[in-house]
Amino acid sequence: MDFNVRKLAADAGIFFSRAVQFTEERLGQAEKTELDAHFENLLSRADCTKNWTEKIYRQTEVMLQPNPGARIEEFLYEKLDRKVPPRPTNGEILGQFMLEAAKEFGPGTPYGSTLIKVGDCQRRLGGAEREFLQTSSISFLTPLRNFLEGDWRTISKERRLLENRRLDLDACKARLKKAKTAEAKAACEGEAVPDFQETRPRNYVLSASASALWNEELDKAEHEMRVAQTEFDRQAEVTRLLLEGISSTHVNHLRCLCEFVEVQAMYYSQCHNYMQELQRELGRRSPHSLEVNSHPAGSPTDPSTFLPLNSPSLLETDALQIEEVQPPASGTRKAKVLYDYDAGDSSELSLRADELITVYTVPGMDSDWLIGERGNQKGKVPVTYLELLS
Repeated sequence: MDFNVRKLAADAGIFFSRAVQFTEERLGQAEKTELDAHFENLLSRADCTKNWTEKIYRQTEVMLQPNPGARIEEFLYEKLDRKVPPRPTNGEILGQFMLEAAKEFGPGTPYGSTLIKVGDCQRRLGGAEREFLQTSSISFLTPLRNFLEGDWRTISKERRLLENRRLDLDACKARLKKAKTAEAKAACEGEAVPDFQETRPRNYVLSASASALWNEELDKAEHEMRVAQTEFDRQAEVTRLLLEGISSTHVNHLRCLCEFVEVQAMYYSQCHNYMQELQRELGRRSPHSLEVNSHPAGSPTDPSTFLPLNSPSLLETDALQIEEVQPPASGTRKAKVLYDYDAGDSSELSLRADELITVYTVPGMDSDWLIGERGNQKGKVPVTYLELLS
């Protein structure tokens, strides 16, 4: 490799002189060209935009992909400009395990058939999650990353160039000030009257020569300062235009944020619909009747053995005379039935999905149950099968 020694030496000299200049500015020993208040506000706003955009981008990545290993793998594939291999979501893997388990247990058994229903729902949930991740990455993460890796890098480059132009301008101002001082001193020495009689005293010749040299140095310093000022003003204008473009960046990010919210709302709505459909399918068979039929009375798994001491026993519940319970003067509400429910005994009320009933509670009653009325029929109904309406 061909190294330019002179260029390296010149760059090292510039770096050292700027380091000295920075130090002198920090200590207050050198003047510093200040930018106007509007420009400073633009710089502050740009820094704030960069910092918060980076934080939002990183945290959104964590939310969409909590696995740090997967994030590193995706980052490496992007740097290598290769397509990320398809990766199943956790929901899809869980659904696949459930479907395979159902084959082993027998799809005709109650447990196997339920595993098939739940597994299929989990696969659909996983598919919706994958679609949500892909759409969010395109509509929200990509614009934020483009700003950080594109626009912000350009702004940072121009800001560094502006800072170098400012340092050059301040250095030219310092040289000009020094040249003016030396020129004035040489002029004063040249005007001094010599104290011995000679046609052209030696000190007079030296003073005239020094004055001419400093005049030449002064002209050179003034020219360099004018050039530095022009370059600084031009670079300041370029940087100002880029910083004012932050406003359009905010508008673009606002649009992307609204799209992200819409995609997220659609994803959660799909998940809610899938789960409601699954609940309706599973609710056709009452979980209470499954428990009563699968365990004989008096067995160690009898639900009555797990009742709290202060709750009424099953016999006391069966003995409850529902027809004698009167609705309170206030506190009755309408409720929509979510799933079919078959009454377990004479004290309960059978329900059909999507019907409306009147419900209320009575003192001392279990919080998981309400008294429901439908016309002349009355009985206990489980709260989990209802959607209370205002």
